[in-house]
Amino acid sequence: QLQLVESGGGLVQPGGSLRLSCAASGSALDYYTIGWFRQAPGKEREGVSCISSSGGSTMYADSVKGRVTISRDNAKNTVYLQMNSLKPEDTAIYYCAAVSCFTIARMIPLGSWGQGTQVTVSA
Repeated sequence: QLQLVESGGGLVQPGGSLRLSCAASGSALDYYTIGWFRQAPGKEREGVSCISSSGGSTMYADSVKGRVTISRDNAKNTVYLQMNSLKPEDTAIYYCAAVSCFTIARMIPLGSWGQGTQVTVSA
């Protein structure tokens, strides 16, 4: 059974960068489309980005487009989310999951959630 663990979050100043990692175990990652979600305090969880199993197709939420890049290394069983030009509104817990990704708004998680990784953007 696929298990995913997020890491790489932290405290960063506005304009800074972070790279989040989503490491898989229990199953080969390359069977799955993987998506990143985030949940800010008091808000619903929202889709951020997704990447197809081969890495050939990606999608991004409008709120992060141009600032965020999703990638994957199937040999390392890891998906990455490179986040640049971070803003305070990016502050949230970030989660990864195997997904069906029709659109970012219709990204459907498959399986259970991990603990996520906290990203805080603050001066």
